[in-house]
Amino acid sequence: MKPLIQVGHSYLALSQGEQQLRDALYEEAAESYNRALEVSRSIPKEEAFDYEGFDALCHTGLSGAYVKLGLYAEALHSVEIGLRYFNRRGELHQDEGKQWIAAVFNRAQALDGIGQTEEALRAYRIAGEMIAERKGELPGKEELQRIIVEHVAKHQFLTADKKPVGYKAWWEFWS
Repeated sequence: MKPLIQVGHSYLALSQGEQQLRDALYEEAAESYNRALEVSRSIPKEEAFDYEGFDALCHTGLSGAYVKLGLYAEALHSVEIGLRYFNRRGELHQDEGKQWIAAVFNRAQALDGIGQTEEALRAYRIAGEMIAERKGELPGKEELQRIIVEHVAKHQFLTADKKPVGYKAWWEFWS
């Protein structure tokens, strides 16, 4: 297969995955994202193709599908791959900023799913700050903000009884 055809097939599978994710076809979306990753691996390394950026896009979508399927450990693994790219780039106001926000939100949901409440709370707060900071349009912004506010409130309540690391009550100092 010629490199240009491979690039086209990769982006087609990515696009299909995004549409299937929007249509709540999570298993199909996961398959499409994995197919996009697989096809992109066959593109010769000497081609002018942003392998890391493409992987980040695929893994962000894949993590969203995995979260919806309840595969939280797999989602966390995928989202970390995406975040390695987006955290390094750090551009919130371009198109990639939408994907960066999605990756942070997916990370929060995955952490929530595996029971890491405090880490999930931090990730939800970061996602909320990123959404507030973003100047451009963001599809479903109000719904995302509502979900984040609900999860932050829930996690604050759950972690309210926990004492900070190294905490000692006043009487423990005297004994």
